[in-house]
Amino acid sequence: MSMLIDTFGRAHRDLRVSLTDRCNLRCTYCMPNDFSDWIPGDHLLSTDELMTVLEVATSQGITGIRLTGGEPLLRPDIVDIVRRIKALPSAPKIALTTNGLRLPEMAQDLADAGLGRVNISLDTLRRDRFKELTFRDRFDDVIAGIDAAKAAGLLPVKINSVLMRGVNEDEALPLLRHSLANGWNLRFIEQMPLDAGGSWEKSSMVTAAEIFELLSTEFELTPVANRGSAPAEEFLVNGGPATVGVIASVSKPFCASCDRLRLTADGQIRNCLFARDETDVRATLRNPLLSDQERRASIASLFGSSVLAKLPGHGINDPSFIQPSRPMSAIGG
Repeated sequence: MSMLIDTFGRAHRDLRVSLTDRCNLRCTYCMPNDFSDWIPGDHLLSTDELMTVLEVATSQGITGIRLTGGEPLLRPDIVDIVRRIKALPSAPKIALTTNGLRLPEMAQDLADAGLGRVNISLDTLRRDRFKELTFRDRFDDVIAGIDAAKAAGLLPVKINSVLMRGVNEDEALPLLRHSLANGWNLRFIEQMPLDAGGSWEKSSMVTAAEIFELLSTEFELTPVANRGSAPAEEFLVNGGPATVGVIASVSKPFCASCDRLRLTADGQIRNCLFARDETDVRATLRNPLLSDQERRASIASLFGSSVLAKLPGHGINDPSFIQPSRPMSAIGG
């Protein structure tokens, strides 16, 4: 039973935890190639500080934790973090969103530590286009990472793809064909206004409706019932059992069923991916005047106040919407 219920009756059970804002790719819709506005190192939560927050969160009803970044596998003690989360008194399910580059050497250790599954970002099947999109020639490493995740039993392996107009929307069908042939669970994500360069334009976004229309030229798509709080609308492909998902955060918001909170790498609680305000837990963690019991009680209170302040929706389609000052890499997906 979640204790984190907002004024609209939404119970929060999912916490997205950013471990770092650093990344070893430079995807054009996320950060410029020369991006250097990193979070100062002394602002980042230590692993012990992080575990204190997560123990409080799980005691409040958080049942699922997704580790994100930046690129979370750049965190040197990522395997130990997974192991310690798995050992919490109210152990949550653990997932991870990654670009996959370090999975070949880490997937099995992560699985052994208690990681349940992974989401891997891949926007193209073309090596040349991958280099253009990410400014890194690492396509083969991502494919090797996907294979390593499957071999380690981190299933289902979900592939996240962002289609961009005039860039890679021609790969909608090839991506689905390839995913079906290789046992990947493909999910298309509408491009969101969370890039560090602030260059997002709604007109360049390939919408969920357009993605559905593209895929329907070759495949029969049937909606899967009982979506619940999942961000992706799932469709059976040619009657199933394989599915494809579409996350329509912009064109078809699912805020009414949202059960997610976010914790940034520098210790800020965000009650919405697009929130303009944050709740600082780092100051509480580092307050020398508090006992451990007082510190944990204060963190629980901060989670509660953040949830109660949550708005009914993100308002992307409202004329007054202002893009968050932080990019996705600093917020954590």
